[in-house]
This record gives sequence, structure tokens and C-alpha cells, in this order.
Amino acid sequence: QVQLVESGGGLVQPGGSLRLSCAASRNTFSIYIMGWYRQAPGKQRELVARITTGGSTWYAESLKGRFTISRDNAKNTIYLQMNSLKPEDTALYYCNAMISTANYWGQGTQVTVSS
Repeated sequence: QVQLVESGGGLVQPGGSLRLSCAASRNTFSIYIMGWYRQAPGKQRELVARITTGGSTWYAESLKGRFTISRDNAKNTIYLQMNSLKPEDTALYYCNAMISTANYWGQGTQVTVSS
């Protein structure tokens, strides 16, 4: 099992940047895949980005070039750097960890992009 705690969300103007953090309660080196999802009001939760223990990454096609996922196994933390934010990026962002066949979720951190 693992507990995940997200932070770093907030209100930002269009074109701005935010960096989300997700702190895990166990050594992230032991978690093969970690990622970020988001859910906007009235929409389904969608995968934003994933990263493996080895550093391989995957991004939603529409977010490539603006979002960057990274992990620091020494700090048991993953990050999501979000640049050139748009109003449509407004959502609750969730951290996810896949351990064996189980999915674990954080409580989410709200990102609001508005002028």
C-alpha cells in the first residue's frame, strides 16, 4: 500500500506555470508506474502523464510540450511541471500509483486557470 499527498495547486492566470508535487509514503523506487490524472467538472477523469521507475514517460497527446512529469526517488516524490496553462487545464489533479494490480490515489489538488 501507499498513501499519496498532492500539493502545489492554485489559481494561475492563462499562460502561467505551476508545479505539482506528489509525496508518497513509501519508496517510490518500488513503484513501477506513477502518474497524474485530472478531472474537470462534468468530465471523466483523464490520464495526463505517467513515468516509470526507469524514467520512461508518456503524455496525453494534447499536453505534450507544455507538461513535464518527473520523479525524485530519493524524496519519494513525483512532480508535474505545467507551463503555458490554459483555462481548459482547470481541473482537480490526482496523483496515481500502480502497485501490482492495485491503483492508489491521492486526494487531489485543484488547479484553476483564470484571468
